[in-house]
Amino acid sequence: MDIAGLSVAMSSAKTNDAFGVAMLAKSLDQAETTGSQVVGMMDAAAMELSVNPHIGGNFDMTV
Repeated sequence: MDIAGLSVAMSSAKTNDAFGVAMLAKSLDQAETTGSQVVGMMDAAAMELSVNPHIGGNFDMTV
């Protein structure tokens, strides 16, 4: 393989690696955001039970 072809191949590989790292970073940021939102929803549910502890704990069902 000639020098120019090798240079192009290495540059392409570097670009692909950089793109992969950037996508991984974005994916990790998204997962962190989603996780914090889930924790926030769980805290909101706990807050609802602390404000109205008698609501939603039991239900009556007749068949």
